[in-house]
Amino acid sequence: MPDAFAWTESYWLVRLVFQRALAVVYVVAFLVAARQFRALAGEEGLLPLDEYVDRTAFRERPSLFHLFPDDRVVGAAAWTGVALAVCALLGVPYWLPDPYAVPASMLLWGAMWALYLSFVNAGRVFYGYGWESMLLETGFLAVFLGAGPSGPPVVVMWLLKWVLFRNMFGAGLIKIRGDNCWRELTCLDYHYETQPMPNPGSWYVHHLPERFHRLEALGNHVVELAVPFLFFAPQPYAAIGGVATIAFQLWLMVSGNFSWLNALSAVQAIATFSDGVLTGAASLLPGVSLAAPTVAPAPLPLRIAAWLVALVVLALSVKPVKNLLSESQAMNTSFDPLSLVNTYGAFGSVTRERYQLVVEGTNAADPAEGDWTAYEFAGQPVRTDERPPQWAPYHLRLDWQLWFAAMRPRPGPRQRWVAPFLAGLLNGDEATLSLVGENPFDGDPPERVRVLRYRYRFTTPEERAETGEWWRRERLGTYVAPVSGEAFEREERRAIRGSRAVQ
Repeated sequence: MPDAFAWTESYWLVRLVFQRALAVVYVVAFLVAARQFRALAGEEGLLPLDEYVDRTAFRERPSLFHLFPDDRVVGAAAWTGVALAVCALLGVPYWLPDPYAVPASMLLWGAMWALYLSFVNAGRVFYGYGWESMLLETGFLAVFLGAGPSGPPVVVMWLLKWVLFRNMFGAGLIKIRGDNCWRELTCLDYHYETQPMPNPGSWYVHHLPERFHRLEALGNHVVELAVPFLFFAPQPYAAIGGVATIAFQLWLMVSGNFSWLNALSAVQAIATFSDGVLTGAASLLPGVSLAAPTVAPAPLPLRIAAWLVALVVLALSVKPVKNLLSESQAMNTSFDPLSLVNTYGAFGSVTRERYQLVVEGTNAADPAEGDWTAYEFAGQPVRTDERPPQWAPYHLRLDWQLWFAAMRPRPGPRQRWVAPFLAGLLNGDEATLSLVGENPFDGDPPERVRVLRYRYRFTTPEERAETGEWWRRERLGTYVAPVSGEAFEREERRAIRGSRAVQ
């Protein structure tokens, strides 16, 4: 079977770099699962695993944990994923003789994809982010890249470009359609302050001149709406588009914490290069010499499999393309239970003010305002004198949900996890406390907890010079009124009585 475009470009080095970079993302993703999944969505998590099993059919959201809803299986799957990702990072399939390299690579990348699919489908709201389905789609295509001395099926490199195109172009379209400030080039006046999780650079970027933010917003539209069409152009134009995309993603990494969204987008952009581009770029560096080996075409069975995958992707692309062209475009949506071909987009609208939840506890019998002490979170601001931290590409899942929750003055249906979270704090539950940055009640859980809602804003340069603080805040109201462990016990007893009455 002919391999499209194989007569013009080689991709052996590109595959090598791409696989190593994607393996790094997988390492981080599985580490996050190992450290957080059980507390968030395990057997006794904030959204218990048995709820997923009872309310969801396996065919709708397949997962290993649907078959084995056990925290020990969750832990084993997460750490197995870490080990497999490290093997991919080290290039273990390349160590094997030629006949075994390709099947070993397919088995390795296929196992990582299946394990991570299990976490995404069982994680529900805590795994409801666009970069989860993006990692699954990218990881699935990586299964068919092969390894060893032969080159990859070039059609798979083009499928990776197709993922990157939908990623970037979808993000550009949702902005143009979603919020007037993107059309007026003013969204970035607010974004760095109101984004889900600012990082150490966010305060400084926020205070850059307005003219810079206008040019920046215009550049955003160029990179997301025009540059993606270069991905499918001949070299060196495709590589120019890839370089522009990587530079754009690096800027986003400097100015905010977006988990591995930007890192994964940069990894996808590696597919826009060719071996000739990489060796040519290396020759421009003093003392650096890089040569691509002479490679044979991918084995025939792998090429057949790759073209079958291409046909599947083509068929499954119909709904994502319709979504891209729709005036009611949806962001970050999967159209199949395996997340094989998805639609992407980010920040279709930008909030103008930053709302923040602050969780407090007390042991006072009749607490006054001064008796309440705040819990610190690892990524969300609480103290006004604390500089925003750097966490990306690591993902703090509870912190992200706190940002979404703060959008509303009261908990809504998607915030069912709030009550179990507060109950865990009152009980001093170790798993729940592992999700908190700093526990001020170590060894002595509070008698009551409450959640306050604030408006936060960055300090001005003058305020920062005078006070050393990064934030100013204003209390807006009470998100959850003071509640005690006894109240939760009464609710549990009421729920038990209700379930017995139904039976």
